[in-house]
Amino acid sequence: MTTSDRPDAAAGDRPADSSSTPGVETATAARDGATGLEQTIARLLTIGTYAAVALFAIGSGLLLAAGGSPLDGGPRLDIGRVGADLGELRFDGFLWLGLLIVIATPAARVGVSFIGYLRAGERSMALVAALILGIISLSVALAIGTEG
Repeated sequence: MTTSDRPDAAAGDRPADSSSTPGVETATAARDGATGLEQTIARLLTIGTYAAVALFAIGSGLLLAAGGSPLDGGPRLDIGRVGADLGELRFDGFLWLGLLIVIATPAARVGVSFIGYLRAGERSMALVAALILGIISLSVALAIGTEG
């Protein structure tokens, strides 16, 4: 007797022998693919969060060690300088990189979702993800174009 044949079986219980139930293999494979995508996205968000927090902590420590205050304001973002600032252990490089990671992580999540949806054959969800990436790209381009 399978789990679903029992009168006391819960509505969400699956049969113990899924090979005898038509369509279960396909549903299980789709669920496993979604789980893999969800785990990849969770890892991306976790790594992005930890990296940003670590960079903020280092940058804040360097700022305080230099006698600065977070209320003083800071230099403008110069993406070309971030690498040099990190190499020179300047607080602003760490803080800017942390902020850039905070901003880029959600967009990277959409990019990973787009790839996952394409691999899973979910064209409509891939289209939605592509449109979201397009809107993000357009807003970044407009922000850079209107910066004065």
